[in-house]
Amino acid sequence: MIFYNSIPNCVNFSEKTGKRREMGIVAAIGILLPFPYYYVLWTYPQAWIDICGKGNDPSKTMAYVSHFLKLLQFLSLFSVSSFSWPPPLYFWPLIAFGQFLNFRVYQLLGESGTYYGVRFGNNVPWVTEFPFGYIRDPQYVGSCLSLIACLSWVPFQYILLWFLGYFFISIMESKEDPATRAKPLS
Repeated sequence: MIFYNSIPNCVNFSEKTGKRREMGIVAAIGILLPFPYYYVLWTYPQAWIDICGKGNDPSKTMAYVSHFLKLLQFLSLFSVSSFSWPPPLYFWPLIAFGQFLNFRVYQLLGESGTYYGVRFGNNVPWVTEFPFGYIRDPQYVGSCLSLIACLSWVPFQYILLWFLGYFFISIMESKEDPATRAKPLS
């Protein structure tokens, strides 16, 4: 009798574990979503310009799609997070400096410089002001600092997965061949 009553609990535990695993896989896919998109746009910029069509700014269109993918990324991260308040003390300086770097990069480069404008044939001026020249890939460093700030809430493997995505993209972007840049549609 005792054995019989314990079987439904085992099945219930198995179902919960299976659902948790499925949610983890969905979250991992959501976290990785933007990186293939960035790879394709970096590797085939002319195709993106052709898709955007004449009269449309490919950097602006990339920004819209990137913002949507970023929303899906955050929703995926939130789905596996467990929040508690107050956050650890390391949270505040990491999130503040990380977001400062992100905003500063966008302020200096603008939308075209941030969203592959140089790959789409736009003239993006070379920037040497802080954080450029001091921190390599400051936008990715800022994003990684912000992710580290969230380690008390988000399981490590999801933060690591996001880090690996940034690492892959930063390596890809460091090896640009000017001959593969797109020609803007006239």
